[in-house]
Amino acid sequence: MKIVFMGTPDYAVGALEALIQAGHEITAVVTQPDKAKGRSGSLQYPPVKECALAHDIPVFQPERIKRPEAVETLRGYEADAFVVAAFGQILSQEILDMPRLGCLNIHASLLPRYRGASPIQHVIIGGEKETGITIMQMDIGVDTGDILYQKTLPIDRQDTCQSLYAKLTSLGGQAIVEALELLEQGALVPRKQREEDSCYAGLITREMGRIDFSRDAISIERLVHGMNPWPSAYTFYRGKQLKIWEAVALEQDAAAMEPGTIVSVGGQDFTVATGQGLLRVQELQLEGKKRMSAHDFLLGMRLAPGEKLGEGG
Repeated sequence: MKIVFMGTPDYAVGALEALIQAGHEITAVVTQPDKAKGRSGSLQYPPVKECALAHDIPVFQPERIKRPEAVETLRGYEADAFVVAAFGQILSQEILDMPRLGCLNIHASLLPRYRGASPIQHVIIGGEKETGITIMQMDIGVDTGDILYQKTLPIDRQDTCQSLYAKLTSLGGQAIVEALELLEQGALVPRKQREEDSCYAGLITREMGRIDFSRDAISIERLVHGMNPWPSAYTFYRGKQLKIWEAVALEQDAAAMEPGTIVSVGGQDFTVATGQGLLRVQELQLEGKKRMSAHDFLLGMRLAPGEKLGEGG
């Protein structure tokens, strides 16, 4: 099958590689423009562009895919289908109607749950037990098109956004290859999304990472995992930002302890009172310092039971 592939980050590279390995002809890769990096301002290629160049595939990088000149460039590429994975721009109806098999999106959730830009973080924060990949026939809405194919994946309690991202990157490649094979056979039956089952996963912001210790410990544990590696869950200690990279919720409560209070300090970790249960902190990073285990942190900091996290900032 002839395919125009649209994508930008690492997540999309897995699908592009899988399509190439499956023998599909990628007639063009469409991705976001290069971005200036660091003080030098040198341009950095999107991961998908690097992959395309490694396979000698033509690359198109429009600033706005809806502009007439960009639309005309797309018309020049032969394609049975457009495959989209985290491209980062909204396609017009004119573009959606171009290929004979339409535009297929590789979305990192089990639609209609967690539509939007940040489904991987939100499924962890939301305490879901499973997630997966949806291959969707794109329409003019945001992740509202008909469901063509889905593959599920269990979420481990230890999963962070980073680990789940890697799993879904691989699963997305498998799913699109399998879906295209079924599509060519006429074996896919589009299924409308149930609006009453939908929810939206909006963009993650730095502010969302601030820990509210009045919440229960398991919710805070999920926030820590969902915000790892970016933007990180954080609090404040002695006026400095303290990022929490790994923490485990404990069922026991700290009687009469105000949320955010350090309850106990051991050799390997320390525990903090929450609105319900205790939070055992295992890996962290104080402002101006490197990321380290709680053990190493405690070697240089004299934490004491009764001190309070969350004040300042």
